[in-house]
Formats: sequence, structure tokens, C-alpha cells
Amino acid sequence: MTPPGLTRRDFVADLASSVGALLAAPYVALGCRAAAPAPGIARPPRVRGTGWELVPEILGRIRPPTFPDREFAITRYGAAGDGTTDCTAACRLAIEACSRAGGGRVIVPSGRFLTGPIHLRSNVNFVVEKGGTVAFSQDPGRYLPAVLTRWEGVELMGYSPLIYAFEQENVAVTGEGTLDGQADVTHWWPWKGNAEHGWTAGVPQQKQARDRLFGMAESGLPVARRRFGTGDYLRPQFIQPYRCRNVLIEGVTIRNSPMWEIHPVLCENVTVRRVTIDSHGPNNDGCNPESCRDVLIDDCSFDTGDDCIAIKSGRNADGRRLATPSENIIVRGCRMKDGHGGITIGSEISGGVRNVFAERCTMDSPNLERALRFKNNAARGGVIEHVYLRDVRIGEVSDSVLSIDFHYEEGANGAFTPVARTIELRNLTSKRSPYALFLRGFERAPITDVRIIDCTFDGVAKGNVVEHVAGLEMTNVSINGRPAGA
Repeated sequence: MTPPGLTRRDFVADLASSVGALLAAPYVALGCRAAAPAPGIARPPRVRGTGWELVPEILGRIRPPTFPDREFAITRYGAAGDGTTDCTAACRLAIEACSRAGGGRVIVPSGRFLTGPIHLRSNVNFVVEKGGTVAFSQDPGRYLPAVLTRWEGVELMGYSPLIYAFEQENVAVTGEGTLDGQADVTHWWPWKGNAEHGWTAGVPQQKQARDRLFGMAESGLPVARRRFGTGDYLRPQFIQPYRCRNVLIEGVTIRNSPMWEIHPVLCENVTVRRVTIDSHGPNNDGCNPESCRDVLIDDCSFDTGDDCIAIKSGRNADGRRLATPSENIIVRGCRMKDGHGGITIGSEISGGVRNVFAERCTMDSPNLERALRFKNNAARGGVIEHVYLRDVRIGEVSDSVLSIDFHYEEGANGAFTPVARTIELRNLTSKRSPYALFLRGFERAPITDVRIIDCTFDGVAKGNVVEHVAGLEMTNVSINGRPAGA
């Protein structure tokens, strides 16, 4: 089937030019036809009702996958946990054997196992046992040939994520072991172009390729022709299930990621629980569900170089092309330490976000900038609606507790109206922050229906910023011990 937006002649030419790579990596062949969202979740219907009464219905649909009682230890296929043996082939053979048998658990035992990218298949649970570490190669060439991926909200053919699954069902990464991306100030991180992460003048970095990719998307160039790899410096994500159903990430510790750590894209029924993320590189977001439906992020710990959780739905023209929101996202019992935002929505938000519920979380660090953050602008134009927080405890943040800012990056420079509406904070306490509320809409596009109920903000140094907000309601709210009105 020819991808939408690509003529048959061009598709055949593109396919022929990379046939060798396709034979080596069947996931790439699948990727070449990925110009549309996964069937069944492209335009999900709105859930009826609003508020917390939706949560039981959403949780009823989120069911972690189960797997047959079969085990395939990677050591049976030639892997050695000595930290130097290349275990890529052993991991692939174990996954293939598990898949052929009808599914089960691929086991990484105690030891340090060096590998290239891992591509999961349906009905496979990749288990890293306690004492086991999967260390990913620092050689970018190992992550080619290219696969279909989404990079900062734009689809392309690029470096494979370190752990990747494309159009699979019932996939998992679990266990009490560690996933080590081995990124540092000499590998992957300098590509960002920041001196604090190892870049120096004259060293190649991502800007030129990033600008080119965004230009391709704005011009409508078919995804199959957006080819990036060696010499482009676009870092891969760590774990990326793409157009998958029934996904589980559980128990593992993730360190030293090239960029975003857990990044499900166009997925349905995703559970992320009891995961520990400790990675302080550039764009090291912890968990970024993008254009996903029915997601639970439960009992996780985040200590990151960027947003702890960032809910997304595509960037600008490419987000509007796929037009798939993230919806029905539940965050509960999580702990946020360092990061740009504890729970962030955006800025790749052009497909919209709705029905987000967060409860019983704690956030506390002088290096955590904001607790709840919305990033939108007139270039994205996404609709963010029905976002609810309750029973959240905040120690210290370095900027604001609630930030909704339409002036992020491009700000008013765009033709698409940003929307943020129906947002509620209930039973939230914070101990120290420059601002309690930092709300900046546009005159032509005010932020609407923000409700702050039973909340206490202490140690607020500068008060509130409220610009172009319609319908701000404060009920039983105190700031620095004094009652606060709208």
C-alpha cells in the first residue's frame, strides 16, 4: 500500500533506494507506510462527562498485558554479562524465539550486557532482573538503518530508539534491573548544542537538521522522504512503542538517556508503573505519552534534566496532519524531584490534550521549576481541556506552582489559536515558590475556567501573574496565610 501523500512512482523509487536496509531491518519497511495514525485510535470519540467521575471508567480500560509462562534467557543465545561482549544478536534471537513460540519472557539476568537497539515484538516481555544492566552502545551507527519515529512532535525516518516496537500488541519492559543509555558529555548529549552538556564551538550539533525537519513537515513532504541519520545529530529516544496496543513499562531504573526516556506514540492502553528515572541530560524528559489514549503513570520517581512528565500530541503542521490527541491520562502517586516541570502539557500540542487526572503526587526540589505547566502558542494552536489535580504536595519549586503560558517560544507569532480551559486544582499545598499562579493568555484567546479549590500556597515571594484569563475561581485558597480571591 502506497503511503498517503506519496505517489506510487516516488514510493517505489524510495523503496528501491533502501532495499538493502529493509532486508536487514523489517521494521523500516513497516515504517515507510506510517503516514497515518494506528487504526482505531486516530480520532477517538469524546468520553462523556467531565471531572473525576471519569476515572473509574478510564481505569477499567487500562489493563496491563499478560504473557505466557515461557522464559528465554538471552544467555542461552550467546549473551555474556561482562560489559564488553556485544549482545545485540543474542537479544534479537531470544526475542525472535519468544515470538515464534507465541510469547513469553525474555530474561536478562544479573550482569552488564552491552547491546545495540532492541526491537520488541508482540507478546514479548523483556525482563531485566535485579542485578542486571542493559548498557546501550554509544556508537550512533548501531541505530541505523532508520525506522519510523517521532522527534519533537514530527514524524521522520531516523535513528532507532534504544528500545523500539512498531505496530505490536502486548509488549513490556519490566524487572528490577537497570537500563543504561550510556549518554554523557562526550556521547549523544553534545548534539544538543549546549556547553553545559559537552558541546564546544565547532563540534557538530542538531540545529541544522532540526530546522530542516521542521521545514519538511511544514511543507507537507511525505514522511518516507524525511530521512535523517549519520551527520544529522538528531538523538534517539530511549523507549518508544509506536502505534502499539497494550504496553507495560514496569519496575526498571533508567539512566543516561540520549533524550526523552519513555515515549509511547499513537498507542492505546499504556501502563508505566514503579519506574525510576534518573537522567540529567538535555531534553531528558521522563515520560512523554504523545497522541496516546488510556495511559496510567503510577508510583514512579522522576529526577530529570527536563520535564518529569510531558503530555504531547505533535508539533504544528505535523500534529494537525495526524490530528490525534492525548486523552485519558492518569498520573497518581508519583514523586518529582529535578526537572523543568513536574507535570507538563506541551509544547508539542497541536493535536490537543484532554482528560488528564493527577493525584497523590509529591514534588520538591530547588531544581524543579514548575509543578503543573502548560506550554502552548499560536504556532501550535492545540486545545488543552479538562485537566484536574488533587491531593498534590509541593515542597519547593523555583518558578511557579501553576504555569499556563501562551507566550512560550513563538508566542503570538502564528495563525492558530491556542486554547486552555477547564482546569482544576483541588487540595494542593506548596511551601515555597516565587509565584503561585503564572497565567498568561492572549487578548484574543484568554485562558478560561481555571478553578483553584481548597489550596494553600506558602512562601510565595512574588504573588501571581494573571493576564487575559476569563473565569478564574478561587475557593478557600490562601497565599502566605491570607485569603486569596479571584
